[in-house]
Amino acid sequence: MGTSWRLLVLTGLATVLYGPSLVWADIYTSVDAKGRQFFTNVPAASQSRLYMSEPAIIKPSGRAWPEVRVGGRRASPGSSLAYDQHIQRSGHRYNIDPHLIKAIIKTESDFDCYASSAKGAQGLMQLMPGTARDLKVFDSFDARANIEGGTRYFRTMLDIFNGNIPLSLAAYNAGPNLVKRLNRIPQIPETEQYIKRVLHHYKEYKLSGRPASSLGSGIKVGDLMVQN
Repeated sequence: MGTSWRLLVLTGLATVLYGPSLVWADIYTSVDAKGRQFFTNVPAASQSRLYMSEPAIIKPSGRAWPEVRVGGRRASPGSSLAYDQHIQRSGHRYNIDPHLIKAIIKTESDFDCYASSAKGAQGLMQLMPGTARDLKVFDSFDARANIEGGTRYFRTMLDIFNGNIPLSLAAYNAGPNLVKRLNRIPQIPETEQYIKRVLHHYKEYKLSGRPASSLGSGIKVGDLMVQN
């Protein structure tokens, strides 16, 4: 069967099962000096090569968030309430501020455990399929497994970049090899905006839990100041 016929069959199947939501996602891979393989949807690094093009099913707009109640309260769309326990547990396990994990999730998926991007990223922290396989996350729409895997992956970025949060966020978005080679945030608009959004949400979450008098120095990225 030719490529065009396969595409037509897959498109028809996706339309029946999910609505008109099939797109093709390019996934790129690179290997660092220690032989670790990383996956990203940003083909920016010179060492990156096309890993695969695969169909990505996009969640139809209007699909409801799961009905989740915590302590008798319903978790509303866009709320972290349903996932706070997983976020706290993963943050404690990997020594990452839960506010930061929450900010990444807010930016990546807006707390929609069914979120899928046009480039194939899935779940709350938007794991690429190759990354999910490496992390042994067998179901990216399992919130607990996705948050644990995504947090573990971000811990790896923090270790590579000596705890530098902006560089680690850049690596999470654009791939660690490019960031390591440049030793700075790459000038990719998507990546620059991603970092600003995460740090903006991080600042909001931290401010919501601390009195103004307790705020000290912070991390400055562009015009953003994120309190420590």
